[in-house]
Amino acid sequence: MHAEQMAEEFPVVALDSDALDAARLLATNRLPGIVVTKPDGCPHAVLPASQVVRFLVPSYVRDDPSLAGVLDESMADRIADKLSGKTVRSLLPDEPTELPKVTADDTIVEVAAVMARLRCPLVAVMDGATIRGVITASRLLELALARR
Repeated sequence: MHAEQMAEEFPVVALDSDALDAARLLATNRLPGIVVTKPDGCPHAVLPASQVVRFLVPSYVRDDPSLAGVLDESMADRIADKLSGKTVRSLLPDEPTELPKVTADDTIVEVAAVMARLRCPLVAVMDGATIRGVITASRLLELALARR
């Protein structure tokens, strides 16, 4: 089976899209991540949902998780406010990371290898500069287990 056959349609967001809208898209559709595109529509990065969660947690709490217990409920209720006025670009790491991508004719093992190496929950399936779809880790597992 080739990547093009495994790929599914998947929403994408632009670098300058609203971060709160992107977070809602991730949450509403329970997506493991989302492909972020440049203004020309070419993929730029994958934004894992875990990176959005990381952005929401104050750095001092990430450094010392025991501090999370001292935050009051009103502060916890407003945690998503941190996304207001931000773009998707601001959620991405400062250091560019390798785009998790495969070609349309890559095999299931090649796709799995990219996911494993980059520790990414999804990969973009590319045909040249065009996104043909996305393969999530859960889709890959579904297909791998169906072959047993």
